[in-house]
Parts: sequence; C-alpha cells; structure tokens
Amino acid sequence: MTDTATRDADAAAPPPRRSYAKMAADESREDYSLRYAPHSFRRWSPTMVASTALGGIAYLADFAIGASIVFTYGFTSGLASILCAATIIFVTGIPIARACAKYGLDMDLVTRGAGFGYFGSTLTSLIYASFTFIFFALEGSIMAQAMHQAVGLPVEIGYLVTTLIVIPIVFRGMGALAKVQAWTQPIWLVGMVLPFVVLAFEAPDTWGAFGSFGGTEGAGGGFSWVAFGLGTGVALSLIAQIGEQADYLRFMPAKTEENKRRWNLAVLAAGPGWVVIGAAKQLGGALLAFAALEAVGETHALEPIAPQIEALEPWLGSFALPAAALFVIVSQVKINVTNAYSGSLSWSNFFSRITHRHPGRVWYIFLNLAIALTLMEMNMFAALNKLLGFYSNVGIAWIVAVAADLVINKRMGWSPPYIEFKRAYLYAVNPAGFGSMVIASVVSILAFFGLFGRYAEAFSTFIAAGLAVVLCPLIAWATKGTYYLARPNPVNGPHVHVPDVTATHACGVCETAYELPDIADCPVQAGPICSLCCSLDAECGDVCRTSPSSAPVLMPMPTVRAAD
Repeated sequence: MTDTATRDADAAAPPPRRSYAKMAADESREDYSLRYAPHSFRRWSPTMVASTALGGIAYLADFAIGASIVFTYGFTSGLASILCAATIIFVTGIPIARACAKYGLDMDLVTRGAGFGYFGSTLTSLIYASFTFIFFALEGSIMAQAMHQAVGLPVEIGYLVTTLIVIPIVFRGMGALAKVQAWTQPIWLVGMVLPFVVLAFEAPDTWGAFGSFGGTEGAGGGFSWVAFGLGTGVALSLIAQIGEQADYLRFMPAKTEENKRRWNLAVLAAGPGWVVIGAAKQLGGALLAFAALEAVGETHALEPIAPQIEALEPWLGSFALPAAALFVIVSQVKINVTNAYSGSLSWSNFFSRITHRHPGRVWYIFLNLAIALTLMEMNMFAALNKLLGFYSNVGIAWIVAVAADLVINKRMGWSPPYIEFKRAYLYAVNPAGFGSMVIASVVSILAFFGLFGRYAEAFSTFIAAGLAVVLCPLIAWATKGTYYLARPNPVNGPHVHVPDVTATHACGVCETAYELPDIADCPVQAGPICSLCCSLDAECGDVCRTSPSSAPVLMPMPTVRAAD
C-alpha cells in the first residue's frame, strides 16, 4: 500500500475507543468524581443525604479555632467575629448549595459554569484541595493529641495512624461514608453535649465569667475593631466548607412536588446550615478551653482533648480520659473521611484537565493524605491563626465570586440561566468570575501583609469579599456575558422542555451510556461524547468551539435557574 493510501485509510478509520483503568471505570467506587451525578445514582432520600453531609461537620477544629480567637482577641470581639463570619458563610452558601443539589454537580463543576470557565476553575480546584489537606492536618493533629493523652502514643506516630485509618473508608466512596456517619452519630451527639451539661451543674459561674474574659494576650474585655476584623478573618477560613457539603448534596434526589418541602429543608440544613452548628461549636470550644485554662495552661487548653477531660472529670472520674479520647477520635474520623474524599475529587478535577488522564479518584486519596501528613509533621497546629487568616483571603474571594454569579449575573441575564460545565461549550477562562477572584485575592493578600495599614490588614477578608461581589457582576456586564459560552449548546435554550431528563445516550468514545446532561455534541466524533471523555481528549484542538457541530441534535436538557 502506498503512503498516500495508508494516510487515507488512517483518516477514514473511526477514532480510537477509550477504556478507563479499572479503578476509574467503576463509577460505584468513583462516585462520578468528574461528572454530573445521574438521577439513577441518586438513590438516597433528602433526609439521608442531609444527615450524611451534616455528619461530616463533627470535627473539633471549630473548638480549637473558637478558643484561639477568644484567647487572642477576648470574648466580646471574638463573639462578634464568629457571628459575623457565620452570617457571611450562611448567605453565600445558600445559592451554591441549591445549585449543586439541583444540578447534581460538585463545587468544581459549578465553578466552571458560574463565571470561571473550563481552565479558570483549575485554580479553584487547587484552592479547594488545599482547604481539604490543611483541615485534614488540623483535625489529624487533634486526633493525635487525643491518642497521646489516652495511651501515650507519640504524636509523630499518631499523625501517621490518623492518616492511615481513613483510607479503607474513603476508598469505597459515598456508600461507605454514609454508613460511617450514621453509625457514629449517637456517640458523637452524647460526647458533644455531655461536657456542657456537666459544666452547667458543677461550675455554673463559668458561664458568667466567660462573658467578661479579656483573652490571654492583653486584648481586654471590650470591643476592638481591629480584633474583630482579624478574628473574622480566621473564622472565615471555613468558608470553603460549602464545597465539602456540595460533595454530598450533589446526590440529592430530584426535587418534586411530593418531596419539595423536605428537599428544601435538607438542602438548607446540609448546605449553609452547617455553619449554625459550626459557630455554636466555636463558642462552645472557647468556653470549655476557658474553663480548663487554669488547670491545664494555655497551650493544652487550645487542644480540644484537655478541656474535654477537665469538663467530664467531676462526673466520670478516671473514665473521663477514655471517654474524651473516644469522642475526639470518633469526631475526627467523621470529618477526615470527608476531607480525604473531597480532596480526592478536587485533585482528580485538577489533574484531568492538566494531564488529560484519569487513573481514578482513589489514587488521589494518597496524594492528599501525603501532603496532610507532611503538614502535621511540620506542626502546623502551632501557626493556626496566621495560616487560616491567610487562606481565608483566597477562599472567600472564590466563594463570593461564585455566589455573586448565581445570585446576580444569572438573574440579570449576563450569565446563562443554567450551569454549563462541559468543556465542549466553555471558554478556557471567563474573566467575570476568574478575574474578580484573582484581583480580590491579590489586593486582600497585600492588605493582609500590612501594605495598606493596620485597619486594611485586619479587614483584608472583607476587602476580598467586597471586591469579588462587585467585580464579578461588573465584569460580566462589561463583557455582555460573552465569555460564558464558547458556542451555543443545541440542547439548552430558554424555551426547551424535556420529557425525560434521565434518557441516556452512548458516548462515541467510551461507548458507555450517560444521562443527557452529561453528554455534548462532538464534531470530531460526529456524535455524542460524555463530559469526561471530552475533558481527557488531548488531540481534538477544541475544534467544536470554532466550527459548527456536525453531530445530530440530542434530546433537550432542562433550563432551570441555579439560584431559584
């Protein structure tokens, strides 16, 4: 055969079919880590999804964060900081939670279509991944402290144990996580409430004394604007927690007339509602630390295990130590399986776009845990306030930009009324969300390091939030929403009605059937392609964005406002 004939035969040959590695091909283990969560997989009730999501906020970092804020800035400024941060987190979390639950998408996929673009959201995947391993390290440190207190295990070895213990659970995905959260909930509830009951009976004067506490660093009992700003910045480091809630909320079943009330309550409780419990835990942790301060000293009072023991001793005596250790270990397992799970999703999203490879979510568990273990061994617990205060500048710029797009841009018509997450229809970078996040982060970080004076340093997170909420709509308006869609999606439109959104189409590459929202028209394949195969294609040259699709028109998808 001549060279010309060979080239002609190659050109006429159908595109090669993709077969995923065994781990990546098992969607029951993968939990649709890089995909839209199909209705066929969302088999849990709204109550079950909400219960599982809320089980993941059992962590005791709230105790340490609250105690650190109050010890540093005093009760009055600390209380104001915690309540202000909780309000901001709650308000920004509402539209994000509803969008993730309604569309079956995780935080990364929502970010793509909410003003960041296909590659623009890659940076936010790193921000989110850093949130999961920073807080895994923080929670793991608390668990290692408990093991050291209980059995004398050196904390360095405890760090390793706390890392390894979560792997078998996270490896199995959402099903295993749901069981762990359900089985451990009774123990956690008793352990959470009992110390405060004991304190109320045995030392009732503690509550009044706590209200006039001026901190351990000379902040005083009065209100200080600088202390308020700095404390709020530390508490706002938890704003990215909505991403972990979204990793559960995407499995919420479809909203119907029959389950509408339960669905709305479940999404509100498991989405932004986590921060109500979180703020209460921060204040409760500060109270327990204050009560134990004289007995154990400041350093140990900031470690949740010591105040737990001190609070339980009047009733449990020698059993206070094992009881407190059990509570701490259960609490930390509950949150760190979520941190490890969400981290694996985030790293999967990041590397799939950078490398065009997807070996499977489970392999990224080990990457996330290795980074977390390194942070623990470096004793990040000692630099808690500074680390979290810095991180919150970037985290809040991201979350507020996404919320601004969902609430403002979509309602004003500057952003598509649905969330488009597929590479085939997105620009690489959308300046509305990505640009506003970068500008807000850079300015607020410069303020955080004191470039603009003491007050700007204290209120750097407010600067980040303010710039993001103003710039995202402003850029979307100025660009007339041009950078949201690289080409029209033929199956989305303002007047389209869908008879059955669960209808499936076979991907032309992997030949697996996926529900319609996970499918795009591909001119290279001359037919449908699933979102993951589209993401992993390194040779198509994104021709779909520059030439009309030659694929047949697929069944329409629903058009629903994300912020409804």
